[in-house]
Parts: sequence; C-alpha cells; structure tokens
Amino acid sequence: MQKALALPSLRELARCYQAFETYSSAHLRTLGFTPPQFDIIATLGNTSGMTSKELGEKTLITKGTLTGVVDRLMAKGLVRRIASLTDGRCQIVQLTKKGEALFAKTFPLHIAYLQCAFTGFKAGDYEQVETALRKLREAFKPVTDVHHHNP
Repeated sequence: MQKALALPSLRELARCYQAFETYSSAHLRTLGFTPPQFDIIATLGNTSGMTSKELGEKTLITKGTLTGVVDRLMAKGLVRRIASLTDGRCQIVQLTKKGEALFAKTFPLHIAYLQCAFTGFKAGDYEQVETALRKLREAFKPVTDVHHHNP
C-alpha cells in the first residue's frame, strides 16, 4: 500500500485552521461577537447589503444557521432586511447605522489583533505563505472528471 504523502499536510492544514479559529474566536468574544456574527458584520461592512444567498456564499455559513444569526443581529439592531429593488422574491440584508458604527470600530481592532500573530514574519514570508495557500486552495477545486483523480 502506497504511503499517503498528503496526510501530514492535511493534518497540518486542519491544525492551522483550528489554531486560527481558536485565536480569532477568543478575541471576537471580547468584542461581544460569535464568529458567525462577526463574519456577517465584516462581510456586510462597506457594502450596500447583499441577499442571503450571496451572504451565505461569501461567509460559508449554511442557510439554516445564517437565518438564525441574521435574526439575532436584527434583534440587536445591527442589521435589517429590506426588499430587493430588482427582485421582489428576495430580501437584502444590510447593516443599520448602529451596525455600520460597530463595524467601523471593531473590524480594525480585530485585524490588528490578527496581525499580532504575524509578528515574527519577514516580508518574504507573506509571499511564501500566500503562494502555498493559493496552491493548496487550487488543489481543492472541484474536479469535473471524477475518474481523473482516482488513485
């Protein structure tokens, strides 16, 4: 049986994602957000809003979870749903003035917090990491010919 050469890379990818989530989530809780709530606020920031479908695609939050998170953000007065001007069948989710103010305050704080994790990085390190991540992301793109990648 051939050794699974990708297994150590897959383990490291999972560990990296878990470490990022733990690091990011701890700070988000101090700002009063759950990760999905902040994901929605950050995604809607500096936009005129988007449909739930677009929001789900950009945040990768499932439709069922997305509805509940948006409902909770509405209850806090941070987002609202308005009728789409172009498609009467869908609604646009957008930040309220209160939500915009919270985004303007918390987004830079969270980016600065995340930046702290890169303290030991040199300029060339960023390019190396981005290149490796881009290559890895490309490897996970759906394959149209399923038989092509069967081992």
